[in-house]
Amino acid sequence: YNSTQLNVTLGASGSFSALLPLVLVDPIAMLIYVLLSAISIITVTLNTLVIISISHFRKLHTPTNLLLLSLAVSDLLVGLLLMPVEIIYIESCWFLGDIVCSFYYVIDYVITSASVANMVLISIDRYMAICNPMTYHTKVTQKRVEVCILLCWIAAILYRIAILYDHLENPGMSNSCSGECVVVINYISGAIDLVCTFILPILIIIVLYLRVFVVAVTQAHAMRSQIASVRNHDQAPTVKKTELKAARTLGIVVIVFLCCFCPYYYPSLTGEDTSIDASSIDVEIWLAHFNSCLNPVIYAFFYPWFRKSMKLILTLQILKPGSSNANIL
Repeated sequence: YNSTQLNVTLGASGSFSALLPLVLVDPIAMLIYVLLSAISIITVTLNTLVIISISHFRKLHTPTNLLLLSLAVSDLLVGLLLMPVEIIYIESCWFLGDIVCSFYYVIDYVITSASVANMVLISIDRYMAICNPMTYHTKVTQKRVEVCILLCWIAAILYRIAILYDHLENPGMSNSCSGECVVVINYISGAIDLVCTFILPILIIIVLYLRVFVVAVTQAHAMRSQIASVRNHDQAPTVKKTELKAARTLGIVVIVFLCCFCPYYYPSLTGEDTSIDASSIDVEIWLAHFNSCLNPVIYAFFYPWFRKSMKLILTLQILKPGSSNANIL
């Protein structure tokens, strides 16, 4: 952008001069700043609403929603910690030092790994609910899901520290000049990371959802052919439809996730070193982070309980006694 300085002369009882900087920002650059800032604010706002909804309303305290809560936490951290830093340093130098730079990327990668792990857990949850409905509620309990989520976050932290250990031991090792915040992951580490946090999780997710799809189609045919002879058929299909709808919604979340993160892993797919610069505006990085904004938007479109809970939160109805017991399902 271009900047000019204006000499301003002010008069009171006497006169004095002051030099005031006036920054004239390029309209395109201003549009980019406004757009990215809006994405960050929307990401934080919507994911905060998801977290409050699932945490406050007892009807939403289910294993599946607990996984959505964990995903919303990782998405919130993206909008709260990562996006603002990247916006500030689009055209500015990094002045927080090499140590903070290294820890910034550790946080970035931990959040990414946790999001991937949450997606895998969501796929497993839907697989169990659709393919093993008789044992789902005994095997997938609140306590077990909490333990799995905790282990995923711990594993993400330890794994990313191991991948970025050289950068933590020698902060600034990839910087070519002062004011940079760059992390370069060699192709060997990038290949390991590609398999562990992208290819393997994708294969697990695809296999599980293909299995869910096959079972869902089979159940639909079976219900249509036998519905007349099944007792309480008005109740049985309702449960099936609820589970299938949840699987469809979460399937959309997974598909959007894959579309947003494929460009992010492209350098590793081509066998190149992965170089990330905090002061750049790489499309693949912002596309990956934009996924954190899209997830709660998908919930708003497909989950009636999220729309109801948003209304109660925004109108401050949750401050009333007993509001946590409201039936919003």
